[in-house]
Amino acid sequence: MARMPGLTLRERRPEDLPVLWRWLHGEDHPEWQRWDGPYFPRSGAKKTLSEFMETARPPGPHRRIIALDGECIGMVSRSEEEPAGGGWWELGIVIYDPRHWGGGFGRQALRLWTSLTFAETDAHVLTLTTWSGNERMVRSAQRVGYRECARIPEARLWQGQRWDSVKLCALRREWETGA
Repeated sequence: MARMPGLTLRERRPEDLPVLWRWLHGEDHPEWQRWDGPYFPRSGAKKTLSEFMETARPPGPHRRIIALDGECIGMVSRSEEEPAGGGWWELGIVIYDPRHWGGGFGRQALRLWTSLTFAETDAHVLTLTTWSGNERMVRSAQRVGYRECARIPEARLWQGQRWDSVKLCALRREWETGA
């Protein structure tokens, strides 16, 4: 019987920094950026590995590494929407290496991150935002249990074409009851 790879969410470790640097600064046009809000300009100037390691934010409770058999393949994040204490949190997820796309790892990571966010915060509702060109992300979130709650038509301009901004949501009570 073939062993399934183990996917976990964990704190960032020092050995993850070179992997993160590669995907954030080491490649000129990484494939993941074509799907992760490609219409937003890349933030900040390119950094060398040593600059990246010196300026990396310390690990914190609102970011985790997506690890496949212990190796960093991506990241999840969350932030509380204003006003604080209102119970609305926005999630983010990215798997950097296209070799790990299409195998259900993003869906599994989103399921884990959703459960952890409900367990670790006062969240009443979780949202994630993508664009209509990222059909894989929309389908993956829907398979996990998210539903589309907003669509802003033609809000994003990318490569000469207009795309919808798509927001998906999960309510705590529905998540906990599996509704």
